[in-house]
Amino acid sequence: MATQTLPHKITKSYVDKLNVPAAGQAFIRDVALKGFAVRVTASGAKSFILEKRIDGKVKRVTLGRYPELTVEQARKEAHKLLGHIATGRNPLAEKKQEILQGTTLKQAFDDFLSVRKNLKDRTLYDYRRLMKVAFVDWQDKAMNKISKDMVTKRHSQIGVERGKAYANLSMRFLRALFNFAIAQYEDGGGNSILRENPVMRLTQTRAWYRVDRRQTVIKPHQLAPWHQAVISLKQDVISKQSALVADYLLFLLFTGLRRQEAATLKWSDIDLNDRSFTLTNTKNREPLTLPLTDFLKGLLETRKAATNSQYVFAGDGKAGYLIEPRCQVQKVIKMSGVPFTLHDLRRTFLTIAESIDISAYALKRLVNHKMSNDVTAGYIVSDVERLRKPMELISARLQHYFVINEAENKQ
Repeated sequence: MATQTLPHKITKSYVDKLNVPAAGQAFIRDVALKGFAVRVTASGAKSFILEKRIDGKVKRVTLGRYPELTVEQARKEAHKLLGHIATGRNPLAEKKQEILQGTTLKQAFDDFLSVRKNLKDRTLYDYRRLMKVAFVDWQDKAMNKISKDMVTKRHSQIGVERGKAYANLSMRFLRALFNFAIAQYEDGGGNSILRENPVMRLTQTRAWYRVDRRQTVIKPHQLAPWHQAVISLKQDVISKQSALVADYLLFLLFTGLRRQEAATLKWSDIDLNDRSFTLTNTKNREPLTLPLTDFLKGLLETRKAATNSQYVFAGDGKAGYLIEPRCQVQKVIKMSGVPFTLHDLRRTFLTIAESIDISAYALKRLVNHKMSNDVTAGYIVSDVERLRKPMELISARLQHYFVINEAENKQ
């Protein structure tokens, strides 16, 4: 609530003697300079303002706080702004533009996250990781100071230090952030404060790294040593997390799920009696119910007895579920001699399925690939029971390779 008092000549002695309002704020306008005033709040803070009609509406501009800004300085600033307004300028719009011109990469990222509320947890994790790794020294840099040359040099630097794929990933993220900023930050006239996206230099000069799509899988003869290494994680008495990661890796291999789909799976999504589970957090945002094989049912029953978390694969972090088991994956790689990524397990599942002639339609359904471009697929409904046999066949073949190869290794 604002209290209005009679206009008065604003001087230092007068401002010093002003009483503090019991609540809200009080305005005392100057008798000599129209629009110039001092504002006093209930907390005792005093500041100078200028009120003037701008673009047809009365606007209030804060000049500064007292005593950091003296009465004389405030009066001179008010005179200057009145001159600007008389020539058609808008001090509020100019101030806003000045602030926006200084928007840093971190500020833009924070605004980006506040707008993009539906980002998946894994995407959010990757974006934050890129800010801390690829652009840690740019976070406090104004976006309009990030040049095309800087982008080109940083892309090359990341390519050398962290690999071509990571360099491209970093710049795709930066490009998205600039596109957001171009649309988000406008001056008083509705024009973007950023004229162009500097990452476009990579496209214009064809400087993006050529990265072939990864096609690696765990080959049949590698499955036994890989499996033995995973099982050894269960025997880690020091870390309970190791046993959980072992189950997680096996679950990925025997379902072909994407790592985030499996990691965010909750016990409420599991129906052990019906021998099925439902994915609600899928990449294509379409829920999917799949059958549980005998192997998976046994794995989940053991896992359920060992945890009290709502997540099947619980994590130690704020999210509550497993995020990035890098340490355990590296242990398996070292013990087995089989290099792999989590997505390799999905490709291995698909490869095994194709090798035993699983129907293309059933296979697409199992891994939740869209079939919208296939007219025939639109007439086929693959329910849980129809997918149960294909899942059991894939499970049997994986376990066959575990046993066969382990026997061969012992001979």
